[in-house]
Amino acid sequence: MKFDVTEISSLIKQEVLRYQSQLEVSQVGTVLEVGDGIARLYGLENAMVGEMLEFDEGVIGEVFNLDEDSIGAVVYGDFHKIRENGKVRSTGRLLSVPVGPQLLGRVVNSLCEPIDGMGEIRSESRRFVEFKAPGIAERQPVKEPLATGIKSVDSMIPIGRGQRELIIGDRKTGKTAIALDTIINQKNKGVICIYVAIGQKESTVAEVVATLRKYGAMEHTVVVAATAAQSAAMQYIAPYTGATIAEYFMYEKNGHTLCVYDDLSKHAIAYRELSLLLRRPPGREAFPGDIFYLHSRLLERSVKLSDKLGGGSMTALPIVETLEGQVSAYIPTNIISITDGQIYLQRDLFLAGVRPAINVGISVSRVGGAAQPQAMKKVAPKLRLDLASFRELQDFARLGTELDEAAQKQLDRGYRMVEVLKQKQFSPMSVAQEVISILVGSSGVMDDIHVGRVNHFLDEFLLWLKLEGPEYLDQIDKTGQLDDEFLAALNEAVAAYKTMYKFSFGA
Repeated sequence: MKFDVTEISSLIKQEVLRYQSQLEVSQVGTVLEVGDGIARLYGLENAMVGEMLEFDEGVIGEVFNLDEDSIGAVVYGDFHKIRENGKVRSTGRLLSVPVGPQLLGRVVNSLCEPIDGMGEIRSESRRFVEFKAPGIAERQPVKEPLATGIKSVDSMIPIGRGQRELIIGDRKTGKTAIALDTIINQKNKGVICIYVAIGQKESTVAEVVATLRKYGAMEHTVVVAATAAQSAAMQYIAPYTGATIAEYFMYEKNGHTLCVYDDLSKHAIAYRELSLLLRRPPGREAFPGDIFYLHSRLLERSVKLSDKLGGGSMTALPIVETLEGQVSAYIPTNIISITDGQIYLQRDLFLAGVRPAINVGISVSRVGGAAQPQAMKKVAPKLRLDLASFRELQDFARLGTELDEAAQKQLDRGYRMVEVLKQKQFSPMSVAQEVISILVGSSGVMDDIHVGRVNHFLDEFLLWLKLEGPEYLDQIDKTGQLDDEFLAALNEAVAAYKTMYKFSFGA
């Protein structure tokens, strides 16, 4: 084989001309000490707070404290791989995670790395974990309902797209159940859901994922898990990662999203642990002074965007666990002041069999009827007040005092309405089913039906209506309206069915 020397030399000249000398400069520091998810570093003079760091072992971290003689950093990932006197490089970049539709149906950790054994996630988009919340001009009022499928919530404490509604209560009172029902109810409604598990057992997270898969909700859900076995740093960053994933769908796809943070009391404890390890000055209950800012900058990212920005939304359902019903504790009061209302679950009601165990006296939605279909406004305008007065009357009746006829009638109606608002877990209802159930309960039709048979009557009536009068359900679901003529026809259908029911089952 013969080589053309002229051709080879011309190729070499082209490559020499193409060559550009680039000098890559990076700051390198030394690890002084490491442990419990934090590291103390020396030598990164130009580091910025929030800057991403790369350790020799492939682990990433973030600058947290800038002290006079050292830098305090949090370590995301396995900090056991990092050794003292090891090298660490500054990147000049802020912490970011991969986002995109590829995450749907997956379980990821706080850095969006898959932990469900279903293979690698290939995503082309990345977003900053810390992102500035939209200003007033970039927002619009919350006015679209986000139906939870739970009668007592949608009728008395309505949630709108873009709202922040706190779910608060003692341990084991059904807080997560309300959030999961809401996620399941978003199926085929174009709402992307992000469930963030903070400081929970791995078995609990696995149970949540199995439940969402069983009811077909994982198709529109991303689960971000920072379990109790992981470091405080991973638990600290998890809700911000969840918000970042939601923001991709809200800003890039103009979509509607729902974020569940379960729960922020464990998140605050993880942040307190990091702060104390980094020797930040402790304040009340040993929490650092910026604990309020920790949650406000997270929850302020929830928004109903203006039409100019696409009209997308991010709704937040933060969960907070109380101890012995202490709503006035430090972290609960902080988050109550940030959110647009709270759903308070009471242990006494839960143990009495009222599920969901919502105390309507101190539960509130500051958006109110603005995020409620007209049909629901029409049938449930005084429901909260009626139930609150029923609870007071019930306490009075326990004293053994004789009640007059009107008070006794109010008490009997209240018992039936409590039964109407009971609902099984993982069985969300359509708006039409909720409206009709509340209409039947509040109209007095069931006043002569035994309290124990109220739910049976309702279930049988909704089943009969679905077969014999589906147009009633379809009209409410499609229009959200309930005019007087339609209401009269519906009341006639209820009365007709009651006659049949009494004939078949008795009162």
